[in-house]
Amino acid sequence: MAVADATYKFLYVDVGAEGEENRVGVPHPEPLPNDDHPVPYHFVGDDTFALRTWMMKSFSHRSQVLREHIYSYRLSRARRVVEYALGILCQRFRYFLTTKYQHPDTINLIAMCACVLHNLIVIRYPHEISEVDREDPNT
Repeated sequence: MAVADATYKFLYVDVGAEGEENRVGVPHPEPLPNDDHPVPYHFVGDDTFALRTWMMKSFSHRSQVLREHIYSYRLSRARRVVEYALGILCQRFRYFLTTKYQHPDTINLIAMCACVLHNLIVIRYPHEISEVDREDPNT
């Protein structure tokens, strides 16, 4: 499980976990800027995650009405940030594109180190990552 910001830097990574729990420690609701009503934090997930109060998922593809279709599309766009960050990581460290024959603990350590190195590269060379998600802002 990974959480990334808009610059494709990893904010949280959990490698090799058996099932997702609320171990991340979702922060308590806070008001948005210039508002006084607290808004809860949520993660955006795909079908591999169980539905939780802190997890937003797309609607089932079978029964989507227009509002659900728009919601699912917007959620999919939000999820792309993490997918792009993971794609950049895999292209940068091609080790992750093949089958691994090491002990799981070793693979977990390699993955975490790669995420740290990825973040250092993103911070040091922000121009290296081109804008990959260009869309019409009106959609």
